[in-house]
Amino acid sequence: MRRHFYQLDVFTDKPLAGNPLAVITDGDGLSPRQMQAIAREMNLSETVFVQKPTGNRALARLRIFTTKRELPLAGHPVIGTWFLLAQLGVVPAQEGSVHVLQQTGAGVLPVEITFHEGRPVRVAMTQKHAEFRAARVDRGALARALAISPRGLEPSLPIEYVSTGIFNLLVPLRRRSVLQTMEPNPPALRRVLRDSGTMAYCFAVENRNTVFARGMLPWEIGEDPATGSAAGSLGAYLVHQGRLKLATPLEIHQGIEMQRPSRIRVEVLAQHGKLVPRVSGTAVRIMEGLLES
Repeated sequence: MRRHFYQLDVFTDKPLAGNPLAVITDGDGLSPRQMQAIAREMNLSETVFVQKPTGNRALARLRIFTTKRELPLAGHPVIGTWFLLAQLGVVPAQEGSVHVLQQTGAGVLPVEITFHEGRPVRVAMTQKHAEFRAARVDRGALARALAISPRGLEPSLPIEYVSTGIFNLLVPLRRRSVLQTMEPNPPALRRVLRDSGTMAYCFAVENRNTVFARGMLPWEIGEDPATGSAAGSLGAYLVHQGRLKLATPLEIHQGIEMQRPSRIRVEVLAQHGKLVPRVSGTAVRIMEGLLES
């Protein structure tokens, strides 16, 4: 059977930047084994399969696969898939914002799509409330794993695990130049993170509304060009530390050192005493075709 697929670059409005994503728009009838095989064939960080929802609340069901496993939820696959579905007319265009529900492995969740002159211009997703966990990390070992001086770590902010769905280690740095010169050693980083599978999300605050970041992975792929889940965690962390005001847009620049510049917007709201990030971005379609399956 032939199925339509698209490739997009997410968290950018320019081709060949941002974080690549594959989307199979007619994913009904595929088994988990088949979807996993297709994701390996696509060989991107994530591949999304769009299916009919199992209930009547959601507009579509999203199945998200890496080359190795299925994920319940991830930021850039959601942003990119709904940007594409809006372009294809699955979401009726109307000026301003449209709210839809999506079925994911993490439940039925809201998505907001903003249209201008009949075209989608931004997609936003609300993440889970932030959870904070102290990090018992050897600062010297962490600095060595990142190939920086321990003096490059920002002393006024804690190294901390934060989750808005997935825990990531947030690593504050003194300045952007430290971020630019990092050359991480994945095996050493994996030892520091104790094989937890989490990312070291390293960042330098440029000003109150701008942050530069790099998502360092403790396996051989090494680095992620744009990480929606970690960006939401970072926004909540900065509010928690008094460095960002509630409901103030924060722009995170990531992927620059990989020649895949990305821009992620985060706003953090307070709901029932919890910090809830809202992550948004754009996407650009760069490829489409037919897949034999």
